[in-house]
Amino acid sequence: MGAVVALDRLLDGRQLWRGPARTGPASDHLASGHPALDARLPGGGWPASGLCEVLQDAPGVGELALVWPALARLSQRDRPIVLVAPPYHPHAPAWAAAGLDLAQLQIIQAAPKQALWAAEQCLRSAACAAVLCWPQPQQADDRSLRRLQVAADSGQCLGFVFRDVRAARNPSPASLRLQLDHGQVRVLKCRGGLPPAQPLPLAIAH
Repeated sequence: MGAVVALDRLLDGRQLWRGPARTGPASDHLASGHPALDARLPGGGWPASGLCEVLQDAPGVGELALVWPALARLSQRDRPIVLVAPPYHPHAPAWAAAGLDLAQLQIIQAAPKQALWAAEQCLRSAACAAVLCWPQPQQADDRSLRRLQVAADSGQCLGFVFRDVRAARNPSPASLRLQLDHGQVRVLKCRGGLPPAQPLPLAIAH
């Protein structure tokens, strides 16, 4: 068994690399628009690129209000925000009232077997500001979600995948994993930090 060496000794001997200290707001994150959530997430918001998974009992329980503030800012960057196979036809006045530039909103209608493929291509393209998708449970296995995560990282794109809350029993490759529950948000996983033990009360319109 190897000898135990104190961390300070390794650092002093320059045998361990120490990353630079973060002195200001993280440029690799995007404020969610919900201060209580930002205060508990590493970097202070959504990852600027990567996959965020939102678990919920059913579509339409506040998931759009959760992501609208960030999407509104992203829509000002002259890059499209793509919705892949949304469960309902988006209500344009509500999206506009949330501050989104509707000219940047694009919708892809796809069959369940093609929806994840379409989302992956959009994430990987480096042409989109954000991609949102609602995969069917039988399509969203660990392998397909991992492909979305890799595509979001390589395309430097923010991806949101909305899934049934029962998926919480299974591990996820997403950078960030949240669960919506009656006006509260529970952080199940966050890359770069420990999720808060208690759910966060958020004012999310249904």
